Amino acid sequence: MTSTTVVVVTWRGAAHITACLDALAAQTRAHRTLVVDNASDDGTAVLLAAHPSKPEVLRLGRNTGYAGAMAAALDKVDTPLMAWLNDDAAPAPDWLATCEDTLAKAPLAAAVSARLTLADGTVQSTGVRLTADGHGADLPEPAEEIFGFCGGAAVLDAEALRSVGGVPASYFCYYEDTDTAWRLRLAGWDVVSAEAEVTHQHGASTRPGSVRFHLWNERNRLLTLLRCAPREVALRQLVKFAALTAVLPLRGKPDAPNFRPILRCRVLGAVAVRLPRTLVERRAIGRRATLGRGAVWDAWAGL
Repeated sequence: MTSTTVVVVTWRGAAHITACLDALAAQTRAHRTLVVDNASDDGTAVLLAAHPSKPEVLRLGRNTGYAGAMAAALDKVDTPLMAWLNDDAAPAPDWLATCEDTLAKAPLAAAVSARLTLADGTVQSTGVRLTADGHGADLPEPAEEIFGFCGGAAVLDAEALRSVGGVPASYFCYYEDTDTAWRLRLAGWDVVSAEAEVTHQHGASTRPGSVRFHLWNERNRLLTLLRCAPREVALRQLVKFAALTAVLPLRGKPDAPNFRPILRCRVLGAVAVRLPRTLVERRAIGRRATLGRGAVWDAWAGL
């Protein structure tokens, strides 16, 4: 029986989607492949239709980002497990089998994070840790325990995911994995890692370090804190972000895009617009939680 629907999100992925599908076709464990095409206009649709593995394709009318596409895919998943896989990732043949078996041996776990390695052999992520100021940071080395999973290659319990509110579609891109892992933790689930190898081209579809990258990354970090963190932590980080933004013009030209005052003002504006909805979502997350926000924060922040 097929236990997992592997969801591959693509946008203008013609340059790398074939390698991803080839790697999925070579998996040792049977699965269903669902590709969500975010309205690609570069010939991706032709490649998907021609691929020998005949993947199912959900073509969206516009680019909804990674988060939006995963949220759309969740409605189509009819298997117990749902895998998240970037279109520029190529999993080893035993990737899925290793992830499924790891989850089976950890009955309290709702997600398993794979080991993502860059083309030069550098390990990108074996999971995600929660920093002292609320960032979700990749763990490049194996750890006995991880806070969250890296969304580039992970397998989740689909029903557990639905029970904690699904995927935050409005994030568009970045922090959808940290936010999801945090909500799973609040609901009493574990997240584990597995020695399941995946080669990742990292940034083939987006440009890490770009203005948009920093805009989405900073905005979604603050939204995740407002949704999931203890109230005092979320407010402290929001005030800290705003205060630093206010004094940056006095420091001269910034060294990095995320320290540009204009970009940070855009982040604060986006958070302000989303604040009423975010507070409603925070209350819903609290109602579903079985652990206190403070308990999760104290157990994981800064480790």
